[in-house]
Amino acid sequence: MTLKQKILLGYGLSFAFMGLVVTLAVVNLVSLGRATEAILSENYRSILAAENMVDTIERQDSAVLLMLLGQGGGGELFRTNEAAFREWLAKARDNVTISGEGELLQGIERDYEAYRRAFEALAAELPAHGAPDASGYLHDVSPLFTRVRDACVRLRLLNEEAMYGASLRAGEVARSAIWSTSLTAAASLAVALVFSMVLADRIVRPIRRFMEASRHISDGDYAVQVPVGGSDELSHLAGEFNRMATQVGRYHAMNIEQIIAEKDKGEAVLASIEDSLVIFDTQLRVTGINPAARRLFGAVSVESGDVRCADIVPDARVCELVRTTVRTGRPPAMPDEERVLVLKGEGRAAHHLFSVTAIGSGSNLSGAVLLLRDITRLKQAEQLKNDFIMAASHELRTPLTSLGMSVALLLEHASGSLAEKDRELLLAAHEEVGRMKSLVSDLLDLSRIEAGRIEMEFEPVTVGTLFSHVQAVFRSQTDMKDVSLRREMDGDGPSVRADANKIAWVLSNLVSNALRYVGRGGHIALRAHDDGAWVRLAVADDGPGIPQGDQTRIFQKFVQVGDRESEGSGLGLAICKEIVRAHGGAIWVESETGRGSTFIFTLPKAFRET
Repeated sequence: MTLKQKILLGYGLSFAFMGLVVTLAVVNLVSLGRATEAILSENYRSILAAENMVDTIERQDSAVLLMLLGQGGGGELFRTNEAAFREWLAKARDNVTISGEGELLQGIERDYEAYRRAFEALAAELPAHGAPDASGYLHDVSPLFTRVRDACVRLRLLNEEAMYGASLRAGEVARSAIWSTSLTAAASLAVALVFSMVLADRIVRPIRRFMEASRHISDGDYAVQVPVGGSDELSHLAGEFNRMATQVGRYHAMNIEQIIAEKDKGEAVLASIEDSLVIFDTQLRVTGINPAARRLFGAVSVESGDVRCADIVPDARVCELVRTTVRTGRPPAMPDEERVLVLKGEGRAAHHLFSVTAIGSGSNLSGAVLLLRDITRLKQAEQLKNDFIMAASHELRTPLTSLGMSVALLLEHASGSLAEKDRELLLAAHEEVGRMKSLVSDLLDLSRIEAGRIEMEFEPVTVGTLFSHVQAVFRSQTDMKDVSLRREMDGDGPSVRADANKIAWVLSNLVSNALRYVGRGGHIALRAHDDGAWVRLAVADDGPGIPQGDQTRIFQKFVQVGDRESEGSGLGLAICKEIVRAHGGAIWVESETGRGSTFIFTLPKAFRET
């Protein structure tokens, strides 16, 4: 017999016993209901009819007495109650259910007819005036009244006795139902309990053997075997389990050395990596750390399993990045400048570029790997480069100014005596000197902003004021090129907390770039959008757009896109980015080739002080 058949047999017997108990209970309830219905239908209506017949005939007798006393209305009262008496007598005749009840009703009907005739005779003999004679009532009417009323009382008593007997029988039926149902239910429960215990033991005993064998296998004893007996599913499972244990034992014997070698190889690779590497599980517990990370974060013992990310990494941003990666399976996008962790120690600050990679994918995520690359030397080299650029730019300004003035004087005083070709060379030199001065000025501004040496004068200013200034500056250029420069907002718009001159420079640079690429008859729009605690400012154009691959590079130094590289230094957007960052905002571009570009940057909203 299979395991399924055993379970179905057990449930089948339980349901059979339950059905037996339910059937017996229903039969007993039906019997009890019938007994109760008999009490109500067979006797109660007869008792009610007898009570009402007694009441009506007594009212008729009272009507006769009223007539004897000379009171009016006695005859009408007698006939009204006569109709009621006959109605209740008819109901009693229709509900004859016990022995002797029919004969008693026949006697009541016969005596009542005699009583009614005696009343009619008495009513006919009553004088119209004077005191009536009561002898006829006492001799003929009153005895018949008493006989009919006593018969009605006997009818009531007969049905009450029958009703009491039926009540006793109903009680016997109820007690019998209780005992029979209880005994049957107890017997069924006892049989079901014994059978369930036997069946449970037959099922659980092999499972216990599986558990014991599994413990042996987990302890490294792959020679364990589960006894196989019978032909049910558990027996087949035992056979498959034994074959699995044999195979696992063979695999373990063959591959244990290879696994140890691979483990040693992996640990050697981790140890040889110069970058710091930390491995976390899904609960952000440290499960692995290489020697470089131990030196970086101090001696960390991960064997206990209690070391978490926040215990070794001082920057909460890094732990949040690890948590997001473990939850979603991929790290959130972050610019490189925000993925720098600064750790101070031994009198100097060390800069590390961190990145997080998920272990596994989809529903099989098992953790994440944190990699920290030491970029301290790169930062130092960048700082040296910035210092050199600032110093070189500063030193170049004076000779460039002198050179520009000399070329300008030559053009002014000696242009008449120079040949046309020499004059063209001087003009070219003058333009190049101006371009060099502009480049040096941009380099100085960018270096000062990056070094935090530029002064910012923050004050509340409306966006409309900034837009109006830009429109006034570029009015002649837009008219000359037949380009529409409009602002898409009502009124002055929201107020921002900013250095008005610096933000006007950012807007002017963005509009200047747009004018460079928008063709004749094009459109440039200035937009502003309230975004909670921030305000989004945008410069949109309908030019050729920026390729997707270039959109991530245009804010870097000396980067230009398109076929007009000679028209600028490639520092304008880099300066815009640093100015916006100095205000606490961010700048980005949204563009699609052939559909124009939109440069967007955010500024903090200026709130009124209360």
